[in-house]
Amino acid sequence: MDRPAQPRRPSRREAIARARQSRRPSRLGSPAGSATGPDRAREPDAGFPGLLKRAWEQAEHAPDLVTLVQSLLTLGGHVPSDIQLRALSMPEECALKVLCGLSWREGHSDERPAVHEVDDTPGFHGAIGLTTSGRIVIRLPSQPPLADTSDLVGGIIRVPWPAKAVADYQAELDSATVRRRTAVADCRRWLETVDNRDELLEVLKQATLRTAPVVLYQGDRRYTNFRERNNLPGKTLWPGHPDCALTGLQGLPLELWSDNDAELVVCLILLVRSAGFGRIEESNGTQLSVDHIADLLERARRNYESTQTAERIPPASSKRIEHLNDLAGALRSRRTALGPGVQLYREIHGPLMHKIERVAGPPAQPCRTLDQELCSRLRDSLPVAGSTLAALGESLADSPDWLIAPHGGYGTGQESLIHTTVAAAVEVFGADFAMSRGMRSLPRLIKALREQDWQRIVSWDLPEFFCCVVPDPAAIRYFGGSTARLADVAWSMSARMQYNSWHFLPGGLPPGHEVDGRDYFVPPTMPDIAYFSDQHHHGHIASRVRFSIRSPQAVTVLDRTFNGFVDVRLLRCEGRPFDEQELLAAHRVSGFISRATTLVAELAARGANADVTSFDPAWHWVTTTGGAPMPGDRNQTEER
Repeated sequence: MDRPAQPRRPSRREAIARARQSRRPSRLGSPAGSATGPDRAREPDAGFPGLLKRAWEQAEHAPDLVTLVQSLLTLGGHVPSDIQLRALSMPEECALKVLCGLSWREGHSDERPAVHEVDDTPGFHGAIGLTTSGRIVIRLPSQPPLADTSDLVGGIIRVPWPAKAVADYQAELDSATVRRRTAVADCRRWLETVDNRDELLEVLKQATLRTAPVVLYQGDRRYTNFRERNNLPGKTLWPGHPDCALTGLQGLPLELWSDNDAELVVCLILLVRSAGFGRIEESNGTQLSVDHIADLLERARRNYESTQTAERIPPASSKRIEHLNDLAGALRSRRTALGPGVQLYREIHGPLMHKIERVAGPPAQPCRTLDQELCSRLRDSLPVAGSTLAALGESLADSPDWLIAPHGGYGTGQESLIHTTVAAAVEVFGADFAMSRGMRSLPRLIKALREQDWQRIVSWDLPEFFCCVVPDPAAIRYFGGSTARLADVAWSMSARMQYNSWHFLPGGLPPGHEVDGRDYFVPPTMPDIAYFSDQHHHGHIASRVRFSIRSPQAVTVLDRTFNGFVDVRLLRCEGRPFDEQELLAAHRVSGFISRATTLVAELAARGANADVTSFDPAWHWVTTTGGAPMPGDRNQTEER
């Protein structure tokens, strides 16, 4: 498709007028905010509330208690039961163990047990419910009725406790209480040995500020920077806010810390020391207890051991904090030394925002087939040679000059390569959408880096970035059969990905006042597969983003490495989730784009003009609708 002529640089007055126009493709040229109402009303049961309602209805029709509990634990089959088992408070964990035989702890089975089936002796009339945050709640002996809880999804289900279950519960609770008391005392002992507790708290405030939202539990107390009343730093609560739980501990004698706070801080420190800020998300939606962290670290140790790439890491000799701290440090070192032959990735379970680190298996035939099919399409359209994406990358390096010259109707070969690669990914992976993001002007970035003008870099806004989004034409079935709406959705994704690039860029700059004062996340370094992401994020709900792969890649600009500078994302609105072999293939695709971007950066460093001018709203309208007449003022559209 021919690329529109290069626009002249607008005057200040024209730029202001354009800023007041809608950037939605179907309303180009119209005044922003002039619509009489939203194009589409959100369905009442869209997202997480609808999922919880369906899970509760399924549980109400369960034939027995174990089936009922399993339905609630998995939210109707949408998350692993292990996450919800770890979200239970200590007394609730004991209750499910004696009533259903269910536990996350090693040595316990999730099989259907026969528990207290022949004991008809009445003991206690309990109940079970589901909260609007997705947690199971259980009425325990000596507790008030669950009906007094205001955040239940759909009432309660009565659960009679036989007398033997009450006795077994008391024994389990006594044992668990001693175990936690010992753990909390050990947390306090360890914290007493730390001379720089306030500095550690400052690190933890940065950890929750610079990563995705977290929801953590200590008993019935919730620590979060996501939507509910915040008590951790994030988008709503700044790090020094009086309501910040971590700020409130700074300068406070350890004797005045609550048991919850002491255990929370120690567990967060262990997580960060084992793998950086991102490890915290692997506890999302669960109890942040010493037992849980010890188990998480041991699972990570076994994962790293399975790679057989270095000297063995011994398990922690106990759950003492000093031993877990040693293990966390060893895991951090091993993780850093795994090397390019080992691919780590994360599973993301959207309903609970919970992440699980995995070690990928070796690339198999499905991955190689996807690689070969992509190569075939790219060789047909681009001046590259090779039978694998890695070979195509080497071909680029041998002759990179075409990347900054016009190609395929675009102002640069880089733009042609990105669009061709993303479009091929839609077809080969059977995705509903594919996309890749980046920065529009590498020469401007290089100039600022040479001048060490960090303030200028962090002051750049979203228009400095781009994202090429290509939908499958058949995806209109999810959007009322409207190509105009499909174009709007594609552009909304593009705009959001521009924000992600803006949000990650400062993470590649040296710390300092200019950088630290800017809102940013730690850039991603590993790919992930997400399941049922259409639950919380309003954009994901509106755009029907259910299953996805994200594959971020680093790009070297001058002598500085920017993690997560580009990525490739694949989305499916319905149907089959993506699998590990598809993720490995997608990571090869993003690696190819990363190689091209690094080569362009090298050319730009030598003085080449390498600006990306495509992938704006007009481009998304034309490519999505197949060249339908532009909406809005035609003259303004042509100027754009």
